[in-house]
Amino acid sequence: MKGKPVITRSTENGVLKVSITEQNAAQNLPQVIPVTTTTPRAEKPLLVMIDPGHGGKDPGAIGNEGTYEKHVVLHIARRLQTLLDKQHGIHAVLTRQDDVFIPLYHRVSLAHQHQADLFISIHADGFTNDQVSGASVFALSEHGAGSAMARYLSQSENSADVLYDNDFKTDDQYLKETLFDLDQHETIHRSMNFGTHLAANIVKVHHMHSPHPEQAGFAVLKSPRIPSVLVETSFITNKQEEKLLGEPVFQEKMARALADGINSYFINEKKNNLLT
Repeated sequence: MKGKPVITRSTENGVLKVSITEQNAAQNLPQVIPVTTTTPRAEKPLLVMIDPGHGGKDPGAIGNEGTYEKHVVLHIARRLQTLLDKQHGIHAVLTRQDDVFIPLYHRVSLAHQHQADLFISIHADGFTNDQVSGASVFALSEHGAGSAMARYLSQSENSADVLYDNDFKTDDQYLKETLFDLDQHETIHRSMNFGTHLAANIVKVHHMHSPHPEQAGFAVLKSPRIPSVLVETSFITNKQEEKLLGEPVFQEKMARALADGINSYFINEKKNNLLT
């Protein structure tokens, strides 16, 4: 396909129908409204998986004044969870509530277990040059997507059968790889869109190291179905930003910017009928 693939699924009498069309072509098709005599299902509450980076034996980056990344990102994550619930009515779950170590892929697994609609990993950047500053937002790169496919399809506990158990059962390895690849590319596209909403709100409270969402192969972003981003809130190795990270006022401002970005993204997704 020349354009981006759009995947549409529907189930009728236990039979899964999957339609794959080009994005531009799909936009020109007349909308088909299904006729049903059954009571519509209650709308699934929106859920965001918040991942405070590092923890336990993994301190993350450490500032010149001894500030630990693992501590400040947990403070921001807790504030974000509260804001989403109280101000936007969005349920949020943390991958860790305390100073504990959680393997990277287990964080992704938790998001799938909770059937999360979004995944956001919160970090504080570090660099050898203490003059570097600003926030950044990352989505998964194409290279990262390729390694994610290999991991999911080669390990039984992370196989495509687990990911798609509500949609189909097949022993066709090529079909598994094809659907996984289409899902992954669609998810990366939505993740970049999510990152744009976050960056637009972060810049209101703090300057950006990079004005646009970037792409990298971070392990926590390798969910094939959940739009996922990693946010570097600032550089903990920068003297001024290390001080900011330790201030409750800045933590609240950053959490509020992230909450507004998440809410803005959800509003846009609902507008475009991309949320189930």
